[in-house]
Amino acid sequence: MATVTGNTGGLKPKQLKDLERLAQKKGTPDEILGRETARSLASISTALNRRIGLLIHRSGQIESVIIGDYDRIVIPALSTIRTSGGRLRGLRCVHTVLGPSTPINEEDIMDLACLRLDLMSSLTLRDGLPDLLHTVHLIPKQIDGKDWASLAPVHPAHQQLSCLELIEALEEEFVRERPTRQVDMGKDRAILISVTTGNRSQAEDSMDELVELARSAGVEVLGQVIQRRKSIHPRFILGRGKLVEIVLMSLRLGANLLLFDQELSPSQIRSVTNHTDLRVIDRTQLILDIFAHRARSREGKLQIEMAQLKYMLPKLTTRDDALSRLTGGIGARGPGETRLEIDKRRINDRIARLGKELKSVGAQRYHRRNRRRKRDVPVISLVGYTNAGKSTLLNTLTKSDIQAEDLLFATLDPTSRRLRFPEDMEVIITDTVGFIRNLPSELLKAFESTLEELFEADLLLHVVDVSNPLWPQQVDVVEKLLAELELDTIPCLKVFNKIDQLPADEVQKFSHLQDGVGISAIDASTLDILLLRVEQELRLIVGKELQTSWETKHEEERKEE
Repeated sequence: MATVTGNTGGLKPKQLKDLERLAQKKGTPDEILGRETARSLASISTALNRRIGLLIHRSGQIESVIIGDYDRIVIPALSTIRTSGGRLRGLRCVHTVLGPSTPINEEDIMDLACLRLDLMSSLTLRDGLPDLLHTVHLIPKQIDGKDWASLAPVHPAHQQLSCLELIEALEEEFVRERPTRQVDMGKDRAILISVTTGNRSQAEDSMDELVELARSAGVEVLGQVIQRRKSIHPRFILGRGKLVEIVLMSLRLGANLLLFDQELSPSQIRSVTNHTDLRVIDRTQLILDIFAHRARSREGKLQIEMAQLKYMLPKLTTRDDALSRLTGGIGARGPGETRLEIDKRRINDRIARLGKELKSVGAQRYHRRNRRRKRDVPVISLVGYTNAGKSTLLNTLTKSDIQAEDLLFATLDPTSRRLRFPEDMEVIITDTVGFIRNLPSELLKAFESTLEELFEADLLLHVVDVSNPLWPQQVDVVEKLLAELELDTIPCLKVFNKIDQLPADEVQKFSHLQDGVGISAIDASTLDILLLRVEQELRLIVGKELQTSWETKHEEERKEE
């Protein structure tokens, strides 16, 4: 049933009745706007001195009547109207224009593009009667730098062109430009977006990493957009013109997802979603999704669920009338709680329960670490940027079969294995989650119990992927995160991995470094020098601990004397 929405303030009952009767009118599929509907629309708009808009289905049925102001209308959220893949929405918008205003303005074009409307039409008025119908529509390929085309103005009584045939022909052209229909098969097809106020090269490096994150999440990347701005748009994060350009790109390519490299505020997500009708996620949400798919242990699943709930809580909102549904009753008269408040309370309760379960799991991990300490077995922890080769190195050193893939965050759950050195020294070597730039704070907090493994380490092996041109920046990211976690006081040995992928002259550079060792984690023959360095470092650490223990004991005896 058609609805009457918009600026209804100050309307008389009779005027509302007229609008409701207008909503019941139905035209033919071949006409943009029926002549009788046009006459009623012009009459009501003139009497109210406001713009009136109609959202009309392809069948000719009016879906919604929108009441605006003198110079604009605001199309409401269209979440209840179904769309499919990259096709047009199946609705056209027709609105009146009062006075000498431009029939089709920039805001009309933005609504046409962002909401994927079939057509956008404006009806000019003369002496309270319909004058000319001005219409624009989207096109699959740009013409003269424009992604839309205009039809010749026509009086509603003299329409010759079949509206339905025009729309169907446009959709066929869009399908020819995008022959596959993977969007409708549950496949995420994304356009990646980065908005920066800084250096473009840094934005490009971050975008390359976002592409790898998308690949790890099974998302097909259709396009990339980087925009440099003097300041971030508080509502859309990027410019309105660029947003229209991206929506038209998504229409041509069949994208169903916009993936932002920057973290979005709840209001920005709502604004972009409402104006584009595409799913919108940011880098943080993508990383959380990857973690949710990769977590295998009970502890890992608890940590990820907590991180996701904490991320979701401030973004919790609703786009329907749920806020008006109250839960008052006998013993609880009054406004009661809104649906949104109930959801928030339930999430907070769930977070509290997860916190208790994680404390219990953390206590078990603490007892296991205590048993290791009693046996005086040194602990080595592998740290480094994600996909640097930590799991592969652990597999090669300990002849294990831990999951190791060429994907970001392939390993999440901490894994410990025993390793025996040639000179009868036994150690425990632990693999932990990899780091990444702009690692979500929710994840760092959620993974506190896992990262506690690092605090028990006697030695950190910082694994570096030297085949990546950005490895110096990745080293800086890891070192900053270690300092942030107060782990920079633990002795650390750099392990420069993947030297087999470097030219011979570059390999020599890493083989003579004093603060690190060059290896190939897949080649066991290159690990002998690493084992030797690790053994030397551990003996040096043990010697310092014995010296410190002896000095402490000697000082206590001196005080007793």
